[in-house]
Amino acid sequence: MNRHVILTCALTGAGDTAGKSEHVPVAPQEIADSGIAAARAGASVIHIHVRDPRTRQGSRETAFYAEVARLVRESDVDPVINMTAGMGGDLVIDPKDPTRHLDGTDLVPQAERLAHVEALRPEICTLDCGTLNFGEGSNIYVSTPDMMREGAARIRELGVKPELEIFDTGNLWFANVMYEEGLLDDPPMYQLCMGIPYGAPVSTGLLTAMVDMLPATAQFTSFGIGRHQLPWVAQSVLAGGHVRVGLEDNLYLSKGVKATNAQLVERARTLIEGMGARVASPNEARDILGLAAH
Repeated sequence: MNRHVILTCALTGAGDTAGKSEHVPVAPQEIADSGIAAARAGASVIHIHVRDPRTRQGSRETAFYAEVARLVRESDVDPVINMTAGMGGDLVIDPKDPTRHLDGTDLVPQAERLAHVEALRPEICTLDCGTLNFGEGSNIYVSTPDMMREGAARIRELGVKPELEIFDTGNLWFANVMYEEGLLDDPPMYQLCMGIPYGAPVSTGLLTAMVDMLPATAQFTSFGIGRHQLPWVAQSVLAGGHVRVGLEDNLYLSKGVKATNAQLVERARTLIEGMGARVASPNEARDILGLAAH
């Protein structure tokens, strides 16, 4: 069992959830305030997406990321800042004419997906490690081997730690190939994402198999979405990993009770400590992940 647990809070995500809960932060000030509250509640890391305040949908706008980061860094807390770099991989096709792209398509080159990372140099950014049928319909998330290798090389050049987003076993296989090719520094940081249609299902047996595939030096987090989020905190710790909670993946504290990010962090911290482990401080998280001196 992992005794020193990094607790990440994923603040808002890019999904269409802002209309489903009043607690989902949208504007940069709201996202920063929610991240600060999560850090005060015990989060070691805050994972940041940004949204367009006008449309309330996910955005790739560097200015929004810069404002969130500035507000957090000027606060009384110092969480590790982890920014998504996954925006720009959405391809929605017409199933009757697959050469035709439909509304919702946001497909850009890897360099453009990393534009805000290059400008702001967060401590961590994500790297999605494979192409995925993303839910129902004809929405595909696109991340090819060429894109991934380009992204890993550029993230390393920028001095940022890539968090390897693993949605299925093939994603993990290719992440391991990049590690073997020397594109990833030790310790590689894996995020095992469970329950996102149609990637890896929420399964303890599958989690065990995926953990067994990791390089010996790897650090990993695993999370489950929706109602699985809080039970999966314990599962990931038992498997030797770190944990992630937050409104990106789950809107509820319990059945019918909508959560804030801080409340989810507090509940996760209670679970971790009840298992005899403890939550890593931000600086301990930096040591565990081999981040540059802060």
